[in-house]
Amino acid sequence: LKMEPDPFPEEVLERKVCVVGSELVENYTVYIIDVSDGRHRWTVKHRYSDFYDLHEKLTAEKKVDRRLLPPKKILGKNSKSLVERRQKELELYLQTLLQQFPEATPTPLATFLNFHLYEINGITAALAEELFHKGEQLLQAREVFSLCPLQLYSVSQQLRQAKPTCFTGDAKRDLGHILDFTCRLRYLRISGTRGPLGSSNIQETSLPFDLSVFKSLLHIEISDSGSQLIQGLPSLRSSLATMSVHRSTESMTAILVPEASEFSQWEPEGAESGCPVTAIIPVWRNLTTLDLSHNCINSIDSSVSSSMNLLPKFQFNSELHVSMLQHLYNLVHVDLSFNGLRVLEAAHTRLGNIKTLNLAGNQLETLNGLSKLYSLVNLDLSHNRLAQLEEIRNIGALPCLERLNLSSNPMCIIPDYRTKVLAQFGDRAAEVCLDCNLTTEKELDTVEVLKAIQKAKEAKDRMSSSDKKISEETRPPAAAAPPPSSSSSSSSSSSSAQQAARPSQGNHVCIGLC
Repeated sequence: LKMEPDPFPEEVLERKVCVVGSELVENYTVYIIDVSDGRHRWTVKHRYSDFYDLHEKLTAEKKVDRRLLPPKKILGKNSKSLVERRQKELELYLQTLLQQFPEATPTPLATFLNFHLYEINGITAALAEELFHKGEQLLQAREVFSLCPLQLYSVSQQLRQAKPTCFTGDAKRDLGHILDFTCRLRYLRISGTRGPLGSSNIQETSLPFDLSVFKSLLHIEISDSGSQLIQGLPSLRSSLATMSVHRSTESMTAILVPEASEFSQWEPEGAESGCPVTAIIPVWRNLTTLDLSHNCINSIDSSVSSSMNLLPKFQFNSELHVSMLQHLYNLVHVDLSFNGLRVLEAAHTRLGNIKTLNLAGNQLETLNGLSKLYSLVNLDLSHNRLAQLEEIRNIGALPCLERLNLSSNPMCIIPDYRTKVLAQFGDRAAEVCLDCNLTTEKELDTVEVLKAIQKAKEAKDRMSSSDKKISEETRPPAAAAPPPSSSSSSSSSSSSAQQAARPSQGNHVCIGLC
């Protein structure tokens, strides 16, 4: 058993605040405040009037000493000496407030320092209050609810801490509002950011979070997160029907079978295997749509066998091994666009039941492998390297094909390209929508002319072939060679007899006549 490190390491969070500088904006001074909470740091900017408003609220609500804040100045308020002195005084003021409220930070102070954006307790308190007011309305609307990895990380950390769910004393900010909402939520979007978040040093792709608090999810979208740090994905197997993961993973296993990292040998539930295994992994029984576009996946690995009814999309990934698609028997919609594919041989053996196939943005030069996809209705081949019109013959006989996109291929510059392509579909030319444009009557007339020319050419070729065959059959046979004359025959016979009767030198020949 492979032991994985705890994704939520215990850490002592020490909050610090420093006024690190100032800047002149128009006719007033803005003070730059550096706030840190454990490993997370961020910057806040405020002018003196913001400090004054904060102090008024704290003196009214929390009985903070009025003399704690340095007084106002009317004259010379932007002078260098005053700004430097006030910078130190304001830093001392904020440090004193944090010491005075070490656990439950007052809401005005938390908002002033952007705790609701970057600090764990402030984030969960703000989310709980939002759901207290709008949670029921959001659930009834059945719309996708968005959270960021930092919010989920904060909730996960809060649940691991031995603290009351409402340690602030404000019932509207009770963590229970979040847990009640997540238990009933059906549609979730998790959207992270690339690079530092806002004015902080927080990288959301490096934040672990736990999804086991969601009990009823039908749909989930995850982007710009670290798949190796996502906990609780297996708990979604019983309910999830649609899953999309973008810019977050390098393997399908990390998403479909995250438990695989813990076991050396595993197999999906219900599989028949004669090999010993260390774990039986439950399957995604209700998952029907899996979108792993915009990732760095380079193969469809064995984890797909844990998903029985997938209709997957693989878009903007690295080069895929399409042969592995044969493990997904119920494919109907397949997106393999922008994957660097060069060849797609015998596609019907792996994609036999598909109706929609997107191969845009690859490097295909031939369509040999598509000739037997008889159920195909929609085919996108745009932005490839198709240069020869003859390649269209490979798909011209597909009986169900209705929409074909060949735009941005080299063949598109051929004169009368559209009519020459449509002519390959014969009597079905009127049923095909080419490059998102319906076939016009004028194009159909031209197609009929091309078909007539082609039929005339074929008839001429047949007649030429027939005439050649008749000519060969009626040609007189070649004249037979004349029989040899008697004189030449006798001469030849005597010569042969003389040669036979003459003994060879150095050998004795005995001829017996019977």
